[in-house]
Parts: sequence; structure tokens; C-alpha cells
Amino acid sequence: MTPVKLNSILDNDFYKITMQNAVVKLFPTQRVKYEFINRGNHHFPEGFGEKLQHSVAAMAQLCLTKEEKIYLQKTCPYLELPYLDFLEGFRYDPSEVLIQQVGNDLQVSVEGYWYRTILWEVPLLALISELHYELNHLERDTNTTVAHTTIEKAQKLNSLGVTFAEFGTRRRHSYKVHDLVVHSLTQASDSKFIGSSNVHFAMKYGIKPIGTHAHEWFMFHGAQYGFKMANEVALEHWVDVYRGDLGVALSDTYTTEVFFRQFDKKFAKLFDGVRHDSGDPLEFADKTIAHYKSHGINPLFKYIIFSDGLNLAKVEEITHYCRDKIGISFGIGTNLTNDVGLQPMNIVMKLYGVQADNGDWLPTIKLSDEKGKYTGDPTMIKLAKEFLRIS
Repeated sequence: MTPVKLNSILDNDFYKITMQNAVVKLFPTQRVKYEFINRGNHHFPEGFGEKLQHSVAAMAQLCLTKEEKIYLQKTCPYLELPYLDFLEGFRYDPSEVLIQQVGNDLQVSVEGYWYRTILWEVPLLALISELHYELNHLERDTNTTVAHTTIEKAQKLNSLGVTFAEFGTRRRHSYKVHDLVVHSLTQASDSKFIGSSNVHFAMKYGIKPIGTHAHEWFMFHGAQYGFKMANEVALEHWVDVYRGDLGVALSDTYTTEVFFRQFDKKFAKLFDGVRHDSGDPLEFADKTIAHYKSHGINPLFKYIIFSDGLNLAKVEEITHYCRDKIGISFGIGTNLTNDVGLQPMNIVMKLYGVQADNGDWLPTIKLSDEKGKYTGDPTMIKLAKEFLRIS
């Protein structure tokens, strides 16, 4: 059986590229750990770990091509040439990834310099997902079905009059299905489809790469600077690097309530909008609108990107609720890239620890707006809740 392989070093979420650029500039000596979390309690067949190891080893051959570098220069002028030169010379180091399988249980961790290891998370999850369907013989001849289903969804979204992007790399059914989905979205007439979080497909189909930062940006700052300072310092650092570009702030790493305490008038004006990724989307919309109004900002000049487990029904509900109240857009992931009639995987990989200057490992946590999505050391979660006055 041919190992599942990636075709491009840009087959990754755009926010990994933008965060890597910031990390290279600001934190070039920091070491971190990531850990795979099997939220869905999926069983992995015998030999899965070995197959995954072969796929990871093959990633060492990936490199940024001249064409890809030119594409990034033209499309993303805020990624300056020194970083693009660095990325051109970057190679994945498989020794940073530890894969262990005991029975049907899979353990995957990554450790190394943050500026290097930051690129592993998304492709690892994509590989695990694709291998899961392949080794469990759950693949299907999906070409016609996927294309038809995707175009139907695009037409429904167009009828709602809302813009949307594809955010489905990490839990896609396969590279093939992902390719079919993006191709189909670009073929839909009068489409409101505005881009993809996947840089490789954005380049392939001439659409916009979309993304800013992820939870790990705030999780790192929480470990490094303390939970009370995490949001503020993380946002300040982002502004220092991007000077007004990439202006969508992720709100829920330490709950939205805490975020809005620190997302003051300065940040509310500096950032174009916020991203919703957990909790009730309608409650979040109300809080966001009220927050902007409290600072004398017209919410219609700002926007929310909704990206939490979206399907057409949720998008329709949110659209009707938010219309004429605040700008909105949607990032739809698994419901686009893994809608083939099989159960999508529920897997994540999270920043687990940051190494202090004295060599000790500081645990990272993510609180989220859903308690079921809390990740990290239970003692540290309890401590953070006390510090941040979270009930």
C-alpha cells in the first residue's frame, strides 16, 4: 500500500504560516510540546502507527518551490522576504514527532523549537484522518457525490447572501476529497465563496488564503506571561508584527467573557473583527455587538467570523439572527471536506507545554466557551479559573 503523502509544504492552514512568521521574529529560542487528543475515542487498527510514521518520514522531502515563494510574495506582502527565504530553506524534521501505538490506542507528540514545530499540527491531523478511512477500508468512490453535494451547499449559502470560506484541512476525508470540494466551490456560479484556509489549494485555484492566529498563540502567551496578561500581550505582539494586517482576533482561549474584559477600545478599533469558535454563536453575537457599542463603535463596521462546527442549518440560523446587526462571514470545515456519508473523526492536537528559561516545562491550557473543550493540566485549569474569576 502506497503511504499517504502530502503534495506540498503549503498543504497547511494559513494561520500556521502567519504564526510561524511571528514566532520567527519574536520567539526564535522557545521550545514547546504538542500532544494529539483523540476526542472521539477512535480505534486505530494494527499497523496504523507504522503507516503514519512512513507518511511523516516522507514529509522531510517537502520544500517551498520557487513558484510557491513567488505566490506568497504577491499574495501576502506582509510576509517579508527574510521570512520567505527562511521558509524556502525549511525542511520538516521527523525526529521531532514521536508516534506510539499500543493496541488500538494512538499517541502522537511533537517537541522542539516553536518556530519549527508549529507546522506539524495540521498535516499530522490530516494524515491521521486520511489513514483512518483508508486502513479501516472506509474509502468510497466519491467524485460525483462530493462535487454535487458541495455545489448544492454553495448554492444554498449563496441564497443566504453570506460570504464563506473553506476551513477543513485538519479533519478532511482525504486530499482527493479536499481537492474536489475546493474545485467545486470555485465552479459554482455567482458564488459567495471567498477563499480557503489551506494555502496549497488557495494557490492552486487562485483564491484567497484565509487565517490569522490560532488558540496556541494565546496558550503560549498564557504560559509565558501569565493568564491575566495572555490576551493583551498576545494581541499586542500580533499588532507589532502585522501592523494592521490580518486583523481578526480569536476570542475564546480563556473564555469570551475574559477576552472582552481585555479587548479594550484600542484593540476593538485596531482589529477588523473577531472569530467565534466555541459556545452559543447567538449569545456570542449579542456580546460582541454590545461590546462594540459600549466603545462607541458601530458593529456594522466590524464583523464576526463564525467557525465552530458549522453546517447549513447553523449558518442559516446565525445569518438570520445577525443580519443588519453586525458584519458576518463563515469558515466551514469538516462539513465541507468530510461529508461523504461517514462519521467524521473528532481529533485535535494542542500545544501542551512551553519550556521556561530554567528548563522547566510550563503547562498550557485552553478554557474555551464549552467546558467539554477544556484542554491541559487539570490543576493549571483550576488555577487559571481562580485567577481569571471564571465560575
